[in-house]
Amino acid sequence: MSTEKLSTAAGSSPQILCQTLGIQRPVLLAPMAKIAGGRLTRAVSDAGGLGVLGGGYGNLEWIRHEMGHVGDTAIGIGLITWNMAPGSVEAVLEAHRPAAVWLSFGDPTPHITTIHSAGAKAICQVGTVDEAVAAADAGADVIVAQGSEAGGHGRPGRALFGLLPAISAAIPNTPLVAAGGISTAAGFNAAHALGAAGVAIGTAFYATREAADVDAAKQRIVESRGDDTVHSVVYDLARGPQWPAGYTGRSIRTAITDTWAGREHELSADQQTELASAHAAAAADNDMSVRVVWAGGGIDAITAVQDAASVVHRFPRADRFSQY
Repeated sequence: MSTEKLSTAAGSSPQILCQTLGIQRPVLLAPMAKIAGGRLTRAVSDAGGLGVLGGGYGNLEWIRHEMGHVGDTAIGIGLITWNMAPGSVEAVLEAHRPAAVWLSFGDPTPHITTIHSAGAKAICQVGTVDEAVAAADAGADVIVAQGSEAGGHGRPGRALFGLLPAISAAIPNTPLVAAGGISTAAGFNAAHALGAAGVAIGTAFYATREAADVDAAKQRIVESRGDDTVHSVVYDLARGPQWPAGYTGRSIRTAITDTWAGREHELSADQQTELASAHAAAAADNDMSVRVVWAGGGIDAITAVQDAASVVHRFPRADRFSQY
C-alpha cells in the first residue's frame, strides 16, 4: 500500500474523524440492535475502530449484560431515537460512560447537550440532507449518512453515492461517515472520494464470529447476494413495532417477503398474527427460509465468516491521511 499522504477537506478527513472519536482506523460498527453485542463491540474497538453496542430501543437490562463483555475498552452505545424508552440516553451515560452515543431514526436535538455534558461524543445517523444540516446545527460531533443500500431499517429511496456529496457540501466542517453497502477498502475509497471521512459497517460485521446471532444467520449472509435482498415492512407488521412512514427494512428474501413484499397493505390483522407465529417458530428452529436476516446490498463481497478484527483491518489507518 502506498504511504503517500492524501489531502482531504476538514469534514471528510479520516484523521480528524479518528481524532474526534479516539480511534486509529476510520471504521465504525453500525449499532445493529442485539447483533452488535458486547463481544463484537469490544472486538471492533480493540482492532482500532469504534465498536458501537446495538442498544436498540433502550433495553437497559440487555445493555447492562452486554457491557459485561466490554471491560475497559472504549466503545459507543447506539439507540433508536424515535422509539427508545424515556431516559435511555441519561441511563446509559450514567451507568456505562460510553465514549460516544449514536442516535438513529429520530430527532437527536434534545439529547446532544446531555451527551456532551457527560463528556461523550454525539454521533447522529441521517438519511437526508435536511436531517444532516439539523443534526450538525444541533452540535453533532459526527454525522453518519445512510443510503438505501444499508441493511436493516432506513429510507428506501436515495442511494449512498448520490446522498454523500450532497451532505458533504451542506456540512463541510463536520466529520461525515458513509453507511450502506460498504464492506471493502474499495468501498471506503469510493466513499472518501465523495466526501466521507470514514465508514460505518453493518452486514460485514454481522458475518463475524463475534456477532450475537446463530451461525445459520451468518451463513445465510455468506451464501446470499445483493439481488437477494429486498426492502419491506412485512417483518415490522409481523414482529413489531411498526416504524414511522417512510422507513422500511432491507433483509434477505424469504418465503414471507416473496409473498408479501409490496403487498403489505393487504395483510389483515389475523394474517399478521399468523406471520408473527410463523416467524417465531422459524426463529426457534433457525429456519432461515422464513426468519428475518437483515442485510445490505453489498453482501456480494462477503464470502466467509471471519473475525471482526480482520474486517477492521481491511481499512486504512488514519495516519495515511493528512489532517486537511
